[in-house]
Amino acid sequence: MTLENKQPYANMNCVNWFRNAAPYINAFRQNIFVIYFSGDVLADNEFPSLVHDITLLHSLGVKLVLVHGARSQIEARLKQIQSTSSYAQGLRVTDAADMQVIKEVSGYIRFDIEALFSTSLKYTPMAGSTINIISGNFVIAKPLGVIDGIDYQHTGEVRNIDSRSINQSLDEDGVVLLSPVGYSTTGETFNLNGEDLATQTAISLKADKLIFVDDSTGIYNRENKLINEITVKELEAIIDEMEPDSETYRHYERIIKARKQGINRIHIIDRNTDGALLIELFTNTGIGTMVSSDFLDEIRVATVEDVNGIIELILPLEKKGQLVKRSREVLETEIDNFYVIERDGTFIGCAALYSVENSETSLHQAELACFAIAPEYRSQGRGDKLFEYVCKQAKKQELEEIFILTTQASHWFAEQGFKKSSLDKLPEEKRQLYNYQRNSAIYIKNL
Repeated sequence: MTLENKQPYANMNCVNWFRNAAPYINAFRQNIFVIYFSGDVLADNEFPSLVHDITLLHSLGVKLVLVHGARSQIEARLKQIQSTSSYAQGLRVTDAADMQVIKEVSGYIRFDIEALFSTSLKYTPMAGSTINIISGNFVIAKPLGVIDGIDYQHTGEVRNIDSRSINQSLDEDGVVLLSPVGYSTTGETFNLNGEDLATQTAISLKADKLIFVDDSTGIYNRENKLINEITVKELEAIIDEMEPDSETYRHYERIIKARKQGINRIHIIDRNTDGALLIELFTNTGIGTMVSSDFLDEIRVATVEDVNGIIELILPLEKKGQLVKRSREVLETEIDNFYVIERDGTFIGCAALYSVENSETSLHQAELACFAIAPEYRSQGRGDKLFEYVCKQAKKQELEEIFILTTQASHWFAEQGFKKSSLDKLPEEKRQLYNYQRNSAIYIKNL
């Protein structure tokens, strides 16, 4: 086939998506993910699609521990036999009859899940897959006992997770499946909360991610907008305004507990979106909410009071010719465009974002300028954090591209996804101001 006869692929979105996913694939390999999905997820007709996505994660080298809920199935079975359970503080008071139903339902669910993961028909996402689902007595439980005068009977809580045996199973390329039941040292069986079990399992395994797949679409702010990323400190501020007895409150408490005990990334994903798990894990923006580490450094919009700190930070770089010189007057006039990283009252980084519309292309562009990190804080991810923050602000402003002019930091910006470009791609007003003596390289990044 000649070059003239070659036709471009009709839709490159999937190709670009796969390319952009490559860094995540490399980062996730051999990581431990604990994934919780509720009984409602299991009952959904789209659950096989989630299984396909989980299988994909396994094929990419992710170590998986799956924890399922069963509340909706238990309730359905109790209704079938004309029985009911009583609840207290959102927990089932599990008597002996309830416990028999829970054992029965958990067994059925386990068999159904194992069957789905055994599918390997040609021309399906499971084709060629061989996945060993491993279950066992990995969870040691103890009774809740009597709380506020209520005997919870066979309702229990996690006492210990056999992390050694689970890790051994993961090392042997198995996928571990945990049902919301645990076993006591006296040989009794206890009903457990699935979300609590997933949380404790993640903590015990020192998992890299804890993922909740349920009806929750994520965490929202007061304007009812989805928060893509939130810190524990910010989440604590949210639950301070909530009713302590609500299920959402208890859910957020689990997340805070997990983060404080070493789980760096916790994700909340809506089960109702097809492919939500993959979108959340393999795209920059995701589709749910990720709870991450608290920022020890404060990143914020600069104020006039910050000008002295910015000058002190950028002056050495201006003397070296790495940054364009800016007077105090210019900084004070343009301060609304600046962002700073402050640590213990000291400025350790800054950046400016100047938005402009390219009249020739109708693109909403912005120049990233005056990007600086204090030398002693470089190679510690501060530049990455600041850049991520600025990109988020740019997206909020509905900007489409960011461009930079740099003389000595081309490699770093290339690592952030910038592509080398040319002067004609810049807005006209910026082209007129281009300093040919500096001979700055031009890089552009799509948002």
